[in-house]
Amino acid sequence: MKYWLMKSEPDVFSIDHLKIKNKSGWDGVRNYQARNFMRDEMKKGDMVLFYHSSCEEPGVAGLARISKESHPDPTQFDKKSDYYDPKATLENPRWFMVEVEFVEKFDKLISLATIKSVKELSGMPLVQKGSRLSINPVSEKEFSLISTL
Repeated sequence: MKYWLMKSEPDVFSIDHLKIKNKSGWDGVRNYQARNFMRDEMKKGDMVLFYHSSCEEPGVAGLARISKESHPDPTQFDKKSDYYDPKATLENPRWFMVEVEFVEKFDKLISLATIKSVKELSGMPLVQKGSRLSINPVSEKEFSLISTL
């Protein structure tokens, strides 16, 4: 099993949205490295730290699990979508997504400031300057440590 941190803006899609839906495709990702993580490395059963980003208090809001492995992101084919890609075709899709399922919403958000204050988490891409990737692998130790904060 692998472990991941996946960022979402809570006003677009939050842990509460996932809790209501129970499962959702992680669509609209238009970064090649994040796409490659979903396409090539994420497997059913992998665990996810669900991170709220670009908000007043960013941080880990809960846990999710990969419930369906990589498949083409349908938004790339929808001309009405903000994520439409005219270069993508059904025969040669460019963008992929996974499905995530709700596991747990934390009683309290684990803020980025809290994560930065834990010495054992100082190597995470999340706390590195210039790291803006929406999907990052995390180690089992990092996942466990954050899950228990």
